[in-house]
Amino acid sequence: MYREEMVAKKLTIGITAPKGFKAVGIHCGIKKAKNDLALIYSERPATAAGVFTKNKVVAAPVIQCKKSLNTSNTFHAILINSGNANACTGQPGLDNAFIMAQETAQRLNIEPNQVFVSSTGVIGEQLPMDKVVNGIKNITTLIEASDDLSAAQAIMTTDTFPKLFHKTFLINGVEVSIGGIAKGSGMIHPNMATMLAFITTDALIEKSLLQKTLKKVTDLTFNKIVVDGDTSTNDMVLILANGASEIEIFENTNEYKIFEKNLYDVLRKLSIDIVKDGEGATKLVEINVEGALTDEDAEKAARQVALSPLVKTAIHGEDANWGRIIAAVGYSGIDFAPELFEIEINDVPILKKNYEVTLPNQLANQTLKSSEIKINLYLNIGKGKATVWTCDFSEEYVKINGSYRS
Repeated sequence: MYREEMVAKKLTIGITAPKGFKAVGIHCGIKKAKNDLALIYSERPATAAGVFTKNKVVAAPVIQCKKSLNTSNTFHAILINSGNANACTGQPGLDNAFIMAQETAQRLNIEPNQVFVSSTGVIGEQLPMDKVVNGIKNITTLIEASDDLSAAQAIMTTDTFPKLFHKTFLINGVEVSIGGIAKGSGMIHPNMATMLAFITTDALIEKSLLQKTLKKVTDLTFNKIVVDGDTSTNDMVLILANGASEIEIFENTNEYKIFEKNLYDVLRKLSIDIVKDGEGATKLVEINVEGALTDEDAEKAARQVALSPLVKTAIHGEDANWGRIIAAVGYSGIDFAPELFEIEINDVPILKKNYEVTLPNQLANQTLKSSEIKINLYLNIGKGKATVWTCDFSEEYVKINGSYRS
């Protein structure tokens, strides 16, 4: 199975890299042993923005977060549990999501609508609220200890490694940071994925501009990843901006360009880590489409190839079966000329125009030996282009999802 080497050993700073943020994770008893409750806290009031699942089945924490965004302009905390999704749980689930915010707020001396709540795990089961409430009592007393790695571990479900990253950069000679943690491994397909991502920054940025920027960058990162084509009930990306650097960000300025570029870098890294950690994955696959009639067509084609079980299993088996790739583009619904279609794998030409095969199968298969695969598809009928990241399908994917609740 694919592993992100050295993450736990060296990359232990994520959401607390920006000034004024603390985070910690603990075990409260939802899971048998591993960390299952995380708290992110801003010492200063922060503006916030959020992007949420497009699934019509929406988990209680997503509803609670949307309410908070609509009723408050400042925020202090995000509380996340793993092991239980609090989805399809009716009014009791909604009540429990509010109780999580209320209990956290009481112990941090803030208002409930200044607390976001998030959950991930099994759908259709009520949270064990006695354990959760007791966990909130404990975790709020430990927040000063601040441990990014424990927080990143506490939001994991089938993930095999914690996902955390940060960037520190200069704006007008002053250090500004953006950090984040994320989880995701299976049930990954935008909009968005069974993924949670929590981002912090010490930049000062107004709420509506923060929302606009988060949506734009999410569309270029988290909404360009595919593992298995399933969109979760709990997906969210939340960002808190507390202004502790005293660097204010305004739209259409050089400062904004620097901020947006670094936000993209952080979200892209977390996105790709999710794909690398796809359930049972052994290969990270980047699919680039060029020469479509529009960017939208290019994305449809790339996404269809990324979704194809036949393509994904062929990649796992290191079989450069280009017929599966062109077939996937063919049923994507876009206009293209099959005779103009070209394929490269890891920059090696596999198929040229007019169905000219450039390598015998045995040599073509060698292009799939590495753990990171780049597939370039050239449609040669326009200027549209797009990139989507995915992974292979292995036997392990079936094993993991065949026994998820056992």
